[in-house]
Amino acid sequence: MALVLEKSILNKIDQALEEIRPFLEEDGGNIEFVELNEEGVIKVKFTGACSSCSLSDMTLRNGVETVLKKALPQIKKVVEV
Repeated sequence: MALVLEKSILNKIDQALEEIRPFLEEDGGNIEFVELNEEGVIKVKFTGACSSCSLSDMTLRNGVETVLKKALPQIKKVVEV
């Protein structure tokens, strides 16, 4: 079950994803926020070229997760759905 998200948390997630989005768009891809659950796990979805890229797991861990954890230290993990 997803948490009821405060506007400030949603804004921080959006800002963090906007930080990494230009790099994804350069390669024809993008990313969408799906949810933040009660365990502190953010779910995201890669779109475009990123959805089938063999390096998407590396991008998720070394890029997306790093940026989101910096913006929201309470985040435990970021997963792709």
